[in-house]
Amino acid sequence: MQTKSNREPLLSVKNLEVTYYTRAGEVRAVEDVSLDIFEGEVVGLVGESGCGKSTLGVALLRLVRSPGKITGGQIIFHGQDILKISENEMRELRGAHISMIFQDPMTSLDPLQRIDDHFVESIKAHEKHVSREEAVERAAELFDLLGIARDRLHDYPHQLSGGMRQRVMIGLALALNAELIVADEPTTSLDVLVEAQFLDLLKDLRHKYNMTLILITHNIGIVAELADRVAVMYAGKLVELADVMKLFEEPLHPYTEALLSSVPNIKLDKELKIMEGQPPDLLHPPTGCRFHPRCPYAMDICSQKEPPLVEVEPGRWTACWLHAEKETSQETREGAYA
Repeated sequence: MQTKSNREPLLSVKNLEVTYYTRAGEVRAVEDVSLDIFEGEVVGLVGESGCGKSTLGVALLRLVRSPGKITGGQIIFHGQDILKISENEMRELRGAHISMIFQDPMTSLDPLQRIDDHFVESIKAHEKHVSREEAVERAAELFDLLGIARDRLHDYPHQLSGGMRQRVMIGLALALNAELIVADEPTTSLDVLVEAQFLDLLKDLRHKYNMTLILITHNIGIVAELADRVAVMYAGKLVELADVMKLFEEPLHPYTEALLSSVPNIKLDKELKIMEGQPPDLLHPPTGCRFHPRCPYAMDICSQKEPPLVEVEPGRWTACWLHAEKETSQETREGAYA
């Protein structure tokens, strides 16, 4: 699904499900998510906290921790379902082909290892013929590219600023020329000025390395600046997928519309809106569409039957009865956020 021209996707997620087995019951953090990622594109994955976007990110690398478990679906990478390969084969794939920039680099970097040791360990784990000196030189070249002085390679993580640590995480992701990078909230720990520098760096690296990037964030501004397409998640479900400009100009799903309306607008040409209600309890999710208790356009069918994810126009997908039901009048949508 979600074809882009006639190209084969680099990564194809099909009906993926991730379940957390808690004492209170089963929580489906990701449910029936399908998504294609194409080489050289940046896909923004957005939604409120707890919507399942970070769980989806770690699932792509088979890093879901107990009590979580991938309980269904497929993750096709280069034509191979990586959910069916052994852990040793998956370990070869991680870092070398699919890499991840974690949300908090301070907890992702070993505080007892110097930065050069991180690079040497990562490179030699996949390229055993490479000497320590060659690995350090590769890391130094990446530091030049990332705008960090080479002598900082000998520092420990706590000696670096938040921005430097985040750049180190990018360097580790690039050290083995990974084809796909999953970035989970990469700017969370950065101040505004460092964040701007970081985004400029990502833009440069993208063009230099033809990076394929899944950008997981709740910062809509970052998505607008970097992404080619946007995938919107709500309560474990994918509810909308579109090219970034089309999504910002005309969101189709009521949740996307409410999400964009709740973001401050620097042009001040739109009134800031508050999204009513709270995300649902995934132990006991609502029947039908999971957004219907908060939706200003909700109809009877919305609480009774779950809407399918359908392609409403080339490249635009949404899961909403307003678009799935052809007989529904477009006038129903007008005025709720006016």
